[in-house]
Order: sequence, then structure tokens, then C-alpha cells
Amino acid sequence: MPARSPDQRDPFSLPAAALWRPSATIETLRERARLVRSARAFLEARGLLEVQTPLLSRAASHEPHLASLAVPVQGEPAWLNTSPEYAMKRLLAVGSGPIFQFSTAFRDEPPGPLHNPEFTLLEWYRPTMGYRELLAEVQALILELAGPRDTLVIDYRQAFRRTLGLDPHRASLRRLREAAQTHGLVSTARRGPARAELLDFLYGAVMLPDLPGEAVIGITDFPVCQASLARIRPGRTPMAERFEVIWRGVELANGYQELTDYAGLLLRQAVDLNERRRHRRPCLPLDLRLNEAVAAGLPEGSGVALGFDRLVMLTLGKATLAEVLAFDHPRA
Repeated sequence: MPARSPDQRDPFSLPAAALWRPSATIETLRERARLVRSARAFLEARGLLEVQTPLLSRAASHEPHLASLAVPVQGEPAWLNTSPEYAMKRLLAVGSGPIFQFSTAFRDEPPGPLHNPEFTLLEWYRPTMGYRELLAEVQALILELAGPRDTLVIDYRQAFRRTLGLDPHRASLRRLREAAQTHGLVSTARRGPARAELLDFLYGAVMLPDLPGEAVIGITDFPVCQASLARIRPGRTPMAERFEVIWRGVELANGYQELTDYAGLLLRQAVDLNERRRHRRPCLPLDLRLNEAVAAGLPEGSGVALGFDRLVMLTLGKATLAEVLAFDHPRA
């Protein structure tokens, strides 16, 4: 990758006067605009309708690891969305058909090479389409923007076994904890990390670096404890019908066969709130309008959220998100 210019290495060390300048070059912003046009044309050619949903909501994300940003409106609590997922599912429930959106999203986490508190998601939903078919479409979109290259689809269990010699669906909590500690996990949790946290650590710290770097890789069929709002496929070993797309060691996209069962949604929300309490994180208001939409009838299908800033960064050969954002957080 090309070397970064001195003013892109550490924004906090720059003189205050320099922070008015953009973090991306104008040429990079032109290239970014070209990639936006290409992605939009790709999805529109496949019959998806572009939509726009609110950035502000009276509800927040219930996912255990996401921190929503509070923005009170007229003295009433409101939150910036961490993803347009909930609002887009409400559109699906009234018969929108396949839809997509370039959405600004917000998460209260430290800025870094791959993180900015304000970022762009390209999110789309495909009624009637299965999650594996959607995975193939995500890989095709990436190749459309980044150029020809190999693609792979790998089962989560197979990748985990190859790298760590463990079955992620059946290994005991003790064995997962030992493996995580061997690879450097230091936990401050009072009762030790939960199964999902251990798998997340091993996935990111051990499994992803072991994958082929240049191929656009889809990883499918996650453990049930990492289902989020994906449908669970029953069987001798139940699995979450979820996929992630990895390129050059970076997670680009996260997709599901969507959970459409109302009772199942309520159970997932309860589990997530318990996890938030366990980690002493605030339990913010649930999106009851999403619940009503699912109760009214969410069509069977799949959906995906793709980190568009990350895709632009990798496609243009940049090393940090700051280099493809007009103004990253230190300059905002």
C-alpha cells in the first residue's frame, strides 16, 4: 500500500491550524464518488429501490457490543442509528420489495485505522433470496468495484478447526477460554468472558489472519450464540444462517437469513439486554416499532450491511479510513 503523507499519520499531533484541512485528498474523493456511482448502478440494475430512512430514532440498538450515541431532541431522548436495519425492515413489512440505502451510521467507539464514530454503511435487503445467494451478490459487488480476483466461501466450523483445532459449536467453555488465553486474551469481566466473546476474540485474533489475503472470502454458518438477528437452522448442530465477508483481513460485510419470527425476536432482545446488564452497559429503549413490523409480517429473505468506507479504503489501496473520508473524527 502507498505510504501515507505526514498529515495523515497522527491527526492529534498536528498543529490546530492544520486540522481544518480534509483527511482525504480531492482526487481520492473523486474516486470515492465514482465507486458510489458504480455500487448504486450495480444494485439498481438488479431491481433494488434506493430508500432513505431517519438517522435519529426514539429507540437504540439492543446489540450487546454496540454503543449508541444519544442526541436529545427538544428535551426528549433520541439516538443516532448504529445501522438503518430496523427502519428498513419496517419498509419490507409493508411490501417495499428489495431495497438498498447508503446510510450514515454512528457508534460510540474509539477512532482508529478501521473505525470512525461516523461512517457509511451500504445496506440492502432481498425478500425471497437466500443468504448464500446474497453472499454471492456481495462478492460480485466487491469485484465490480475492486476488479477481478478470487472469491472463496468457507464454513465457520471448518476454518475454526483448521486454525485452532476446535469445533466452535461444541468446544467447552473451558477449552475456548484456554485457547483465548494462549493467544493473548486478557479479560476484565468479573465472571470471565462469555462464549460469544471468546469466539469473537479467536475469530478476529487467530482465524482471520490465517485466511488468504487477496481473495474475497465469505464465511458462513456461525455459532448460535453469535446469531444476532439471523435465523437459526435446526439440526443436530443448530447454526446461525449468517455470513461475513472478509478481504485482506478486514471485515467488510455482515449478512443474515433474516429472523422473521416475532417470538424469536423478543427472545433475542431479552438475551441481548441480559448481556448488556452483565457488562454494566445501559439498557436503552427497544425499537417497539420494529417489533410491531415483525408481528405484522416480515417477508422471508436476507439482508446485508457493508462497511462502504472500508471497501473504498481497500479498493484504493489506502491504509486508514481517514484517507477516504472528507473529514475524519479528529477533523470533524
